[in-house]
Amino acid sequence: TSRVLPSVGAFTVQCASCFKWRLIPTKEKYEEIREHILEQPFYCETAREWRPEVSCDDPPDITQDGSRLWAIDRPNIAQPPPGWERLLRIRAEGGTKFADVYYVSPSGKRLRSMVEVLKHLEEHPEYVAQGVQTSQFSFQIPRPLQEDYVKKRRPAPSRDGPSDVNPISWVAPDGNTGLLLGGPGPSAPSDTASLDVLDGNAPKKPKLMGDSDSFI
Repeated sequence: TSRVLPSVGAFTVQCASCFKWRLIPTKEKYEEIREHILEQPFYCETAREWRPEVSCDDPPDITQDGSRLWAIDRPNIAQPPPGWERLLRIRAEGGTKFADVYYVSPSGKRLRSMVEVLKHLEEHPEYVAQGVQTSQFSFQIPRPLQEDYVKKRRPAPSRDGPSDVNPISWVAPDGNTGLLLGGPGPSAPSDTASLDVLDGNAPKKPKLMGDSDSFI
């Protein structure tokens, strides 16, 4: 039997004032917040868009209690172009890489690298005419907070932006995985935003909360 891979179950972001975690209702809203998290920090009041009464006086929506696998997401990743989707696939524990990022074009083509994105845009100038730019794509992946989740290997320079800017994601030992995202402030995991990933009875392909047809 094939092993069930971890999948994302929920998105959370940490308040820049009280440092409590707030659940984000959709992947799209999470991506919107992540795109501007450094210049527009997230506060509990921000969540009033979907929870009118929430404030810093309320208890956190979720806590780092060791029941989940936490990962550190990257801040200020651009939202994908309209009609496109950015997918995150968490790999099984013990591999040499934590996750993979894919982009799916409006035609359903899955692109796995910036080279493939450039080639696809060259072959489909209509996307460029619609305003699609390479700056809207990023293949940066989260980093697992659990240090032994990925096999150690000799460090290599990053080709896709700085590493460890601000923690934004997490995943759990039992296979439940969350993605964290945070704004300016302390760099501890508690200052980030997160995404919750489910394992166990999850489908083969990781699913997002509120998005049953795709990877994160």
